[in-house]
Amino acid sequence: MIRKILLLPGDGIGPEISLQASRLLAACQEAGLDIAVEEALVGGAAYDAHLDPLPPETLQKAKDADAILLGAVGGPKWDTLEDLSKRPEKGLLGLRKHLGLFGNLRPAILYPQLAEASSLKPEIVSGLDIMIVRELTGGIYFGQPRGIEMRDGERVGFNTYVYSESEIERIGRVAFKMARKRGKKLCSVDKANVLEVTILWREVMNRLASEYPDVELSHMYVDNAAMQLVRAPKQFDVIVTGNMFGDILSDAAAMLTGSIGMLPSASLNESGQGMYEPCHGSAPDIAGKNVANPLAMMLSVAMMLRYSLSEPALAERIEAAVGQVLDGGLRTADIASEGMRTVSTDAMGDAVLAAFARG
Repeated sequence: MIRKILLLPGDGIGPEISLQASRLLAACQEAGLDIAVEEALVGGAAYDAHLDPLPPETLQKAKDADAILLGAVGGPKWDTLEDLSKRPEKGLLGLRKHLGLFGNLRPAILYPQLAEASSLKPEIVSGLDIMIVRELTGGIYFGQPRGIEMRDGERVGFNTYVYSESEIERIGRVAFKMARKRGKKLCSVDKANVLEVTILWREVMNRLASEYPDVELSHMYVDNAAMQLVRAPKQFDVIVTGNMFGDILSDAAAMLTGSIGMLPSASLNESGQGMYEPCHGSAPDIAGKNVANPLAMMLSVAMMLRYSLSEPALAERIEAAVGQVLDGGLRTADIASEGMRTVSTDAMGDAVLAAFARG
């Protein structure tokens, strides 16, 4: 059966790194993967063409796809749009909401070849392997009411932080199952000393723990979790948290690995359909210069193969190819170090494809 893949290059460096993903998908097809790949517009590029960051045609193609690969969205070009619903990020949020992509998996894995590139000492991050499970369709990013209005002669902005028991339970089960497959340690991050919504979060996680007696559950306030990530990150195996806290902590964890340009992510719904994207943004300052790191995008292809297409062997082959290229001393500018060879986006893509072919 042919699986449908939708590629959404997006904005900034998105088209450049998506080109390398497209080449990798073609190599997977040559290796026997039965897929059909289609492209569509999202984000700022979609707004420029259709005055809509998520055109109905793109949304329908996304609904019809078995998996989606997204480059990046956003940039200063669209930051001045007064209608917030038209900004590029609304295209991304709309995809998550319409497709029910509630479970975000963001690994923070340090390739041993990049230990010196981390902002922390090598002995602190060597062997780092954390999975952050972030709830993606609830919390303060989607809560109602929200807005900006006049009160007593001045403008007031307001948002609502809200989670239901069922939303917490759903993401909790994803995290417990992930921990069961890994080191059997789960840390739930909240702010239960201040926020009632996270008091409920903690209560639900404690209730779920009885169903997973082989998993050790712990709790940590988000401010302490941020500190512990830079003090002793290897204490964590799987972290589960809400939308806003997960957004912040996953980016902090990403930098422990040497570069956010190395890390893929997956956003899954209850049917197993997923959207896969690098953790980094659109990096408009380097767009079009052929210097962006395509490895997170190429590793997103590997995550897609593993989680949505049930092709673990091909996923491992891609990951091994990336490791071989790093062993060979090739680096893009973001992970460059003394004694290594700095290469372009295209050259890094060429090297991974060559290693994949040998694999």
